[in-house]
Amino acid sequence: MKMKMLRGQKPATIAGAVLFAVFLLAALFGPLLAPQSPLAQNLDALLAPPSGAHWLGTDENGGDLLSMLLHGARKALLIAGSTVAISFVVGTIVGAVAGTVGGWVDEALMRLVDVLLSFPGILLNLAIVALASRPSTAFVVFALTINGWVGYARVARGQTLAVREREYVLAARASGAGLPRLLRRHIIPSILGPLVVQATFGFGGVILVEASLSFLGLGPAVPYTWGALLSQGTTYLWRSTRLAAVPGMAIATVVLGCNLLGDGLRDWLDPRGQSNQGS
Repeated sequence: MKMKMLRGQKPATIAGAVLFAVFLLAALFGPLLAPQSPLAQNLDALLAPPSGAHWLGTDENGGDLLSMLLHGARKALLIAGSTVAISFVVGTIVGAVAGTVGGWVDEALMRLVDVLLSFPGILLNLAIVALASRPSTAFVVFALTINGWVGYARVARGQTLAVREREYVLAARASGAGLPRLLRRHIIPSILGPLVVQATFGFGGVILVEASLSFLGLGPAVPYTWGALLSQGTTYLWRSTRLAAVPGMAIATVVLGCNLLGDGLRDWLDPRGQSNQGS
């Protein structure tokens, strides 16, 4: 079954899945295989080119770039995974409740969503993160989640409006099912497909936003996040483009993988939309 499903996917989808899998493996197991500590310095090997001792070379402090990149991947996975998970749960519940209950509850929740959407996302994240002099990982996740759930809420509400009039939902209402049971057993399981696609795209978006915050010096207080490495590398472009190119390519590769995988999941979960595009 899995092989048939894999053969049925576009090459771009398979490429996206491979890129995302490589990122996951690097984040989970890379720090265990990193040749050095990401905070280690070697003043005898400043800005050293790639070699057997340092596969990607060293930075301006003699730190091993590969080690920092692998540890930065785990930090990126922690932030993006936590943000997407929290946003997914909150947005799904809010959107499903709004679409199921309707009335003033729907109106109040959707107006809250509209208020948060009226702010440019990255500017709101910047304003919140700037409140802390040395933001922790948890604080960055909090800042990204403040407006990260609204996209999931809109998708969940739209799907719920279509699902709530189906026969099995009406039958559950007629049998006296309360709101929690209605959501848990009937509504939410029926709307998970589009939300998973939203989460795939959202993961890449969080990676990009977190890297932007770290590039500006507003990310987690660690020097080896990918955005921080990119910022440090731009300082030495006149000496070597490698320091900026390596983390920049890592960020671009993960975001590309998420987008390709999201496109494939969307086509797989909604074959009617794919056929309509083809016609």
